Amino acid sequence: MTICATEDTMTPAGPLAGRLTIAADGSYAARLARHDDAAGSWFPERWTLSGPEPYAVPLQGTQPEEPDSALLPLTDGRVLILRRVADRFAVSLLYPAGPGTGELLLGAVATPRLTLLPPAPGGTLAYALAPEADHTTLWRVHGGANGPERVTRIPGRCTGGAWLDRGGRLLALDRELDGRTKTVVVDLERGGETALLLQITEESNDRLLLADPDSGLLLLRSDAPGYDRLGWGVLGSSLPVRFPECLRPTGGTLTPFAVQPGQMLAPESCAVAFRMTATSGTWLGVWRPSERQLRQYPAPEGWLPGTGLWTADGELLLPYATEAEPCGVARMGVPGVPGEVVEPVGAVLPVQPVGAVEPVRVVGPMGPVRQVEPLRTAGQVEPTWAGAGKPMGPMGPMGPHRSAGPEQRPAQPPVEPLEPLEPLEPLEAVEGPPSGEAAESGGGIVPDAGDADNRSTASAQPSATDAEPQHIPGHPQMCRPVPLQEAPLAARQTRWSVISGPVRISGGGCAAG
Repeated sequence: MTICATEDTMTPAGPLAGRLTIAADGSYAARLARHDDAAGSWFPERWTLSGPEPYAVPLQGTQPEEPDSALLPLTDGRVLILRRVADRFAVSLLYPAGPGTGELLLGAVATPRLTLLPPAPGGTLAYALAPEADHTTLWRVHGGANGPERVTRIPGRCTGGAWLDRGGRLLALDRELDGRTKTVVVDLERGGETALLLQITEESNDRLLLADPDSGLLLLRSDAPGYDRLGWGVLGSSLPVRFPECLRPTGGTLTPFAVQPGQMLAPESCAVAFRMTATSGTWLGVWRPSERQLRQYPAPEGWLPGTGLWTADGELLLPYATEAEPCGVARMGVPGVPGEVVEPVGAVLPVQPVGAVEPVRVVGPMGPVRQVEPLRTAGQVEPTWAGAGKPMGPMGPMGPHRSAGPEQRPAQPPVEPLEPLEPLEPLEAVEGPPSGEAAESGGGIVPDAGDADNRSTASAQPSATDAEPQHIPGHPQMCRPVPLQEAPLAARQTRWSVISGPVRISGGGCAAG
């Protein structure tokens, strides 16, 4: 949002003379400048701010302009001018045309007073207020189909003006009604419907000074604390309005004129620029809600007070005009919010070089794979199936097995005998306090060999024997399954824990294996 202010370096002949207005996107600006002639007549001047260096182009016509003419730059480079002609206001567009100035008349508005609103988002539309005794008419002076168009009539006397969104739909106005001033919002897409926006108390006078559509930060002035004070709030927030002590100067006035854009959903990080005025002069003030302090800076020479533009990177642009440089922009880098100190990164050790890699040897082709006969030992007998004599598929009946003689099998190379394995030492049972039926049956809990030293729960397995019983046949036999009800419970009723001793498990429970 841009606030226009009076230029103190000149002696204006009217309320609007010398004021600089910046376009919605910051590409252009416009003001009424004075000729160097003896009469000191006024003429429109357009500033180009989007290039590498700012420059001014005069848009003077065939006759001088009145000091109360209002200017509004558009983003396409044209400048809207509002002139008073008898009992009405004429609306025209000015633009450079070769060595001269082109002018396009848009129409006229028959009203005793017409005030231009700040540039609308998008930079192609222009609105104005026509206050009267008991109501205010909102006009769209540029962007309509047939010249100026009346948008809506609002009860009460409206002043100010701030855009609350980037689409140009919501317009906030300060409305004076029944002796109180409150801020209302006008919805332009719904035929100009109005609703109350700002009301701290029913008896207070609340005015909106500045609004940032990105973060929702609102700067306002209210007498709710007992006298006029500057405060801030957040659009759509349920938190109360705050009135910082640092925005209460002594012996001077504070006027916000620019807010840092691009701080999405971070109103406390937005930087706000203030014009500080006192008997000693005019200077700058910068404030952020999170800092809770007002920083003061000297203004550049020839600054057009109350005029400036923030960039998203936190740089403040301040237009100025001097005799040596009639069109200039001072760039001021304002420090950001103090943050956490970032620790420096330590020294990075150099990377050790990798030694030479030996070449990979190429393996030769492999020979044919020879089929190896299964090994047989003396006295080994192949198993036979019961019920021989009955055919099984394409195979014939299987008779008793006969060992192959030398004439039936080719000679096999001798097989070296394997070294005998050393017998494993039997594990000693870990003694523990007997309990219940386990003591009577002689069963014990033997720790697992792999867990003897790692303080884990031992495995409940029976003691190992020295040799396999002789009565067990070489081939395993099918065993009859034991019903769950007949399984002995003594082995699972008591479990030994190396750490905590015997652990009781109730007989009715079931433990996952």
